[in-house]
This record gives sequence, C-alpha cells and structure tokens, in this order.
Amino acid sequence: MKNDLNSDLSQHDERDPNPWLALYLDSSIPINDITKLSLMRDNDSKSARYLLPLIKIWSKVMMFFIHIFKFFFPRLINSSKLLHRILSWGLRKFVSKDANLLIFRHFHVGSEIMEFISKNIEGIEIKTNPLKPQNFEDIKDDLFLKHDLNLYNFVIKLNAQLREKNIVIKGKNPLDLSMITIDQFNHIEFPNKRTNILDLRSAIELFTPFYQLFLTSRDFERASNSLQLDETIAIYSAQILNSPAHLGLVNNKHPMVPETTYTAAYNLVLHGLAAETLHKILVNMKLKLQADGIVTPKG
Repeated sequence: MKNDLNSDLSQHDERDPNPWLALYLDSSIPINDITKLSLMRDNDSKSARYLLPLIKIWSKVMMFFIHIFKFFFPRLINSSKLLHRILSWGLRKFVSKDANLLIFRHFHVGSEIMEFISKNIEGIEIKTNPLKPQNFEDIKDDLFLKHDLNLYNFVIKLNAQLREKNIVIKGKNPLDLSMITIDQFNHIEFPNKRTNILDLRSAIELFTPFYQLFLTSRDFERASNSLQLDETIAIYSAQILNSPAHLGLVNNKHPMVPETTYTAAYNLVLHGLAAETLHKILVNMKLKLQADGIVTPKG
C-alpha cells in the first residue's frame, strides 16, 4: 500500500480489491491515522505474507525447548540488560520503519492512558512513570520490562488506595486531558535500509524466544499475562468516562484466567490495537473539549 491512497483508489479492481485498503478507508474503529496507515502497510508487506508463517513455526519450537531448559536451569541465563541490547540492535537493523513506529508509539500511548486514569479518579493520587522512548538507545534501559512492571504496579497502587479510602471509581468533572497528545507521532526518524524488512508480527514472534530466554520464568509469565489487563484498564476508563462503548474493542480479556505464553506474540499485537483505539477516543474527546473552550491545548 502506497502513501498516496488516491493512486490505490485509481487502480482499484472490483475483481481483486485490496483488503488492507478497505480497512484503511473504513472508519468504524477509532484509531490514529498514521498508526492505521502504518499497520495496513505492515499487514500488506512481503514479510507478513512470506516470512511470518515460517517465523511463527520457528518461534513456537524455540519457546518449547526454552521452556524445558528453564525448568531445569531457571537462573542459568538471566540478563535483562543483554536482552534489551539485543532488542535495540534488532529493531534498528531488521525491523521495518512502519513496525518500529507502531512499537515506539505504543509506549507513548500506554503512558498517557495510565496518566489519564491516575489523574481522573476523585480522591486518588498515583505518581506514574511515563515511558516515552525517543531513540533506540532508550530501549536499552530495560524499556520493555519496565512497561510490564509499570502496569502491574499501577493496578496494585490504584486498588490499594481504592480499598484504603473506600472509593468507587468515578471520573472528575471536567476531565483532565492535559496528558493526551493529539499529534500524529511523526517526529521520530526510523531507519529504512535494505535490511529493515520485518513486519510487526514477525518481529514480535522472532523476539519472543529471546524474551523468554533472558528473563526469569516469573518475569516472562508476568509479561505475557499483563496483556490480559487490557480489559482491566478499559473498565477503569469506562468508569471514568461513564461510558462502556469502547469495551467492545478489547480482545485481551479475563486476566484471572491466564492464557498460555505461546499466544503472547499475537496477543501483544491486539494489546497495541486496544491501546491505540482507547487513546484515539481520548484524543477525540480532547478535541471536542478544546472546541468548546474547556481544555487548553497541549499536544
């Protein structure tokens, strides 16, 4: 799919329609436009069509043997620092520009959603730890691990205060949307060399065994199970907004019934999509409030 969608429309063949063009043009699901274009191009890439099926098989086989290895030698290979150096190098050298944009943007979006929840519940004060990487060097600071830890620590701190103060989640009026940025996230330049070919799902499938190998079993399982907290975060947001509409867009659910770690790669993509749709809902709300003169523009 090209940047100029008009050229795709001019070449539209009713006998052979491009499914990713159809989904890009569809407006039923709220999502950032650049994110959507990057995701559709990523889905339409040769890597997704030809490499992904092979990488998925390799990934599951490797995860099986690493699982056995970790059972007998649980702490023989544990190095989050080395893992994140490998991730930083791999993302820079082999992952496509579109996939890198989706990965980097996810940290920004997730940080803003958690800050939104923390600042919009009456009687609650939680200091968040925003993760907003600007380059590949930022990844080396245990970025992916901190992302998972932040999520669980946030849920624990929030509910500890709710119990201690006997508070039911209720949104402030007016809502504080100052942390929600409305830009299109096109200010980071990602490499686009001949080796940068991996699509998002292929990259995740390829990196997941490394994640499993270099982290403790507890860290890896926690990272995998954290994806099902999408439902939890969506419920918090629905209670604040007093609207359950976006809950229908959440696919990772039932955190009290964890899935096997073998589904982590696919669920991670769904996790990113859930975050993007909720963030877009908040962006649209901020734009409306700005139009009504209620919120001072920030992003």
